[in-house]
Amino acid sequence: MSETAAASAATTVVTGSTGRLGGRVARRLAERGIPQKLLARSPERAPRLTGAVAVRGDYADQGAAREALAGARTLFMVSASESADRLAQHKRFVDAAAEAGVRHLVYVSFYGAAPDATFTLARDHFHTEQHIRASGLAYTFLRDNLYAEFVPDLVGEDGVIRGPAGSGRAAFVAQDDIADAAAAVLSRPDDHAGMTYDLTGPEALSLDDAATVLSEQLGRAVTYRRETVEEAYASRASYGAPTWQLDAWVSTYTAIASGELDGVSDAVPRLTGRPATPLADVVRAVTR
Repeated sequence: MSETAAASAATTVVTGSTGRLGGRVARRLAERGIPQKLLARSPERAPRLTGAVAVRGDYADQGAAREALAGARTLFMVSASESADRLAQHKRFVDAAAEAGVRHLVYVSFYGAAPDATFTLARDHFHTEQHIRASGLAYTFLRDNLYAEFVPDLVGEDGVIRGPAGSGRAAFVAQDDIADAAAAVLSRPDDHAGMTYDLTGPEALSLDDAATVLSEQLGRAVTYRRETVEEAYASRASYGAPTWQLDAWVSTYTAIASGELDGVSDAVPRLTGRPATPLADVVRAVTR
């Protein structure tokens, strides 16, 4: 069978291939020789991979998504871009998957997803999970902790991390670890049906700890300065972001303060066969 024919016959669909996480997953599946469709709003931006064909699809367009997903057996779904209507987009896309006959949906959720989660966007993830459960699809949920790659971006130009995280801890997880775990699940989806995996780094760190790691890896002083919730909103008000976005930014820190991102899981080593990646290794890789 030719490469084009193999890709066209793909029963695995990957979303988000133009992004950092979906792209990693797509590359790993290609390396494993798994044919795949890469669903993207701009197919021309999708990575060119052996055994992969890019198809046009959008979470917000249920009809187009249903057409693009026709013939798919397994679907890897990253969350849509942050927006006020992200949950509605997710529900339409899940409905499209069910209508298209998809059998198994692997969804990238968030650690501690719950209807009353402190981190506001984790509530959207919970409701997305519930909609997937109600759809009748087989499912696997990958509940990621905060991305380790995001930690250097917390530092201001003055070398200070500011936020109302108190002395709480988060188990920052590397995107490469998430991608390896996802590829393992997608390679044998039936073995993981009905499972929820908490994907974390090897240790839970406070922002003081994170500042120490950043100082060591960046070769300059980084410190963490605690803000009150009121100070956090005030310091971010100048960006002109909508209220839901401000709530999301601030609640990232208050979720850490509440302890909801604390705790280390063994899911990464169980799924990948190797230890989870420490924050220092991720920072070194993304800043070198």
